[in-house]
Amino acid sequence: MGTFGIFSKEKKDTLDKGLAKTKESVFKKLSRAVVGKSKVDDEVLDKLEEVLISSDVGVDTTLKIIERIENRVSSDKYMGTEELNVILKDEIAALLEENNSEDIDLSFDSKEGPYVIMVVGVNGVGKTTTIGKLAHQFKTLGKTVYLGAADTFRAAAVDQLTIWADRVGVPIVKQDMGSDPASVAFDTLASAKANNADVVIIDTAGRLHNKVNLMNELGKIKKVMQKVIPDAPHEILLVLDGSTGQNAFEQAKQFTKVTDVTALALTKLDGTAKGGVVIGISDQFKIPVKYIGIGEGMEHLQVFNKKEFVNSLFSN
Repeated sequence: MGTFGIFSKEKKDTLDKGLAKTKESVFKKLSRAVVGKSKVDDEVLDKLEEVLISSDVGVDTTLKIIERIENRVSSDKYMGTEELNVILKDEIAALLEENNSEDIDLSFDSKEGPYVIMVVGVNGVGKTTTIGKLAHQFKTLGKTVYLGAADTFRAAAVDQLTIWADRVGVPIVKQDMGSDPASVAFDTLASAKANNADVVIIDTAGRLHNKVNLMNELGKIKKVMQKVIPDAPHEILLVLDGSTGQNAFEQAKQFTKVTDVTALALTKLDGTAKGGVVIGISDQFKIPVKYIGIGEGMEHLQVFNKKEFVNSLFSN
């Protein structure tokens, strides 16, 4: 599958740079939490809890991590504060491992035609940019990619996706603003299948103001796509803006109620100190974090590697 899923030194450096703000924030807070303390006691754990919550790990996940650390502290007669970083790293790594037990599979297995990815998410989270970067990286791997502009609610959405299609050099199927999104999806899959494409990425409207309408619309798109490719969509990717912290949790909650989200992409992590949201969302929703966005460039959308993420977060 080429280099998209392989973690090179260049990707590690990009990840380190992208998580710099989160790392700096967390370690500054951790240092303040243990100043003047020689052992991990209740006061240190209380301060650690504050650090994790303020880093947007989320209350429930934070309490889970604190409980794990408490169990480790109680099993040792003495545990120095210098060991706290190591313990915290171990427990976060274990939590991510439990929540994403399978490695991300970038192979496309569809017997009936192209592999279909339906992308959902509210406006402004980087949905269109994520689609463009995915198309670029799949194309780099030698895959034939088609884009479907099924967010016909906003004229700007179609225009933005067209710009990305031109930039990447992949076909796009679109209709006029206000057209039936399901019709766009149908035409995209039909064209992609007729031309033996490998991957189809369908953009959808980023609205949450009326959950019933959203659910009906997404359901209709799926039903219509299945007339062309019976097992489509093979993936429903929810894009969330990591820089919004707890708001990303709320969006994930709402979208998972209205559609069967199978994977997550967290964007804009490079511009925020809220990178802890990756840990909390992974834990709370038990949906694999598949991609993280850590910069503006085409290559700055990375396949989420839980081990490298934790290593980067806790590296000096």
